[in-house]
Amino acid sequence: MNPDLLLTNCAVVDGRVVDGTGTGPVPDGAVWVRSGRIAAVGPAEPVRAQARAAGTTVEHDLAGAYLTPGLVNMHTHLSLSLPGEGGDGVRRMGPHELALYMADGARRTLLSGVTTVRCVAEKDHADFALRRAIEAGWATGPRIYTAGQALVCTGGHGHGSTETLECDGADEFRRGVRSQVRAGADLIKVMISGGIAGEHEQIDTPQLQPDELSAVLDTAHAWGRKVTAHAGPAGTIADAVRRGLDCVEHGYQLTAPVAAEIAGHGTALVPTLLVTRCKEFFDELAVPDWMKNRSLSAGPRHLESFGLAVAAGVEVLLGSDMPPFWQFEGTTATVRELEHMSEAGLGPARALYAGTLGPVRWLGAEPDLGTVEPGKYADLIAMDGDPLADTTAFRTIRWVMKQGRVVRDDRADGARW
Repeated sequence: MNPDLLLTNCAVVDGRVVDGTGTGPVPDGAVWVRSGRIAAVGPAEPVRAQARAAGTTVEHDLAGAYLTPGLVNMHTHLSLSLPGEGGDGVRRMGPHELALYMADGARRTLLSGVTTVRCVAEKDHADFALRRAIEAGWATGPRIYTAGQALVCTGGHGHGSTETLECDGADEFRRGVRSQVRAGADLIKVMISGGIAGEHEQIDTPQLQPDELSAVLDTAHAWGRKVTAHAGPAGTIADAVRRGLDCVEHGYQLTAPVAAEIAGHGTALVPTLLVTRCKEFFDELAVPDWMKNRSLSAGPRHLESFGLAVAAGVEVLLGSDMPPFWQFEGTTATVRELEHMSEAGLGPARALYAGTLGPVRWLGAEPDLGTVEPGKYADLIAMDGDPLADTTAFRTIRWVMKQGRVVRDDRADGARW
């Protein structure tokens, strides 16, 4: 390994800095990283001089690449097991195999340029062990914010897997929230409607009683945790938003009035557009025809719903649902999702925000993450194209730093990762 990859004091030079605050690129910029955080950022010469005066000798010349904050994927399942042969392989894993499988996925996620993830249902609470391992330096991966197990009604969306916890009645849902908080959950995930992956349900199947949903929201908020909900139909979403829901996952069937209501309450939307336009991914995992047909047939309405949300001013955030690192249509699932969002009305500048500062604000991590500014953690990625001009620039990511440590450098490897 290149010894530079282990150093935490370095000046990143000759990069066009896109700091994520909404301003244009600094054409000849530099970022000085010290002890894992950004010490200075701006025009190259003064930043370089400041770093050298402090004794920093390592410089990463990125040859004019565009430097941005690392991406944040807000809908991640590192233990994903969809119906079909591919998912069966994951379900057959023992706890040790599963931990190693998830650790490999975390490593590949970080190398792809995703420096932070929000896990929204993982098996056996293995996500908590993985998070501890990454924080301790025993494993390589992104920063993990996690919901632990998602809460579902008996037979509800995602039931029958150890990534969910079945509850019935308000008291059980309260206990479910508390059990995830006890395990270390940063947020709570609840399934309030059917979805694509449930054989005996439809997307618009309501799954929680009003008192059950209120119990989840009230208990989570009392413990200082936000709640995100798997949800498809407009009516179910509107009711949850009025009760205080913090984030909607998918939102397959929004209407203009409900989109306006979501925006008015300040509720976020993670649209996961990939899940209704990923036939190749489903074929690769041998997903059954009923699921593929339901997914693809929902695609046009899903895209329309996203357009309504954008037009209403809803805070939309990046989340792939597919494993973040998965190679799909010439890039990773994360980048392909961001491209879909940009092409469907968001545009490159707002797409950059949706993949960086927007998610960080929802997570409450803005003091440390989300922009390239002094005091923030040095979670940085570099690419050949300008992401403010074209979101496809993220296809050219070739350098990744997390907390001041370079974890990917295509120059050092002699070839693209």
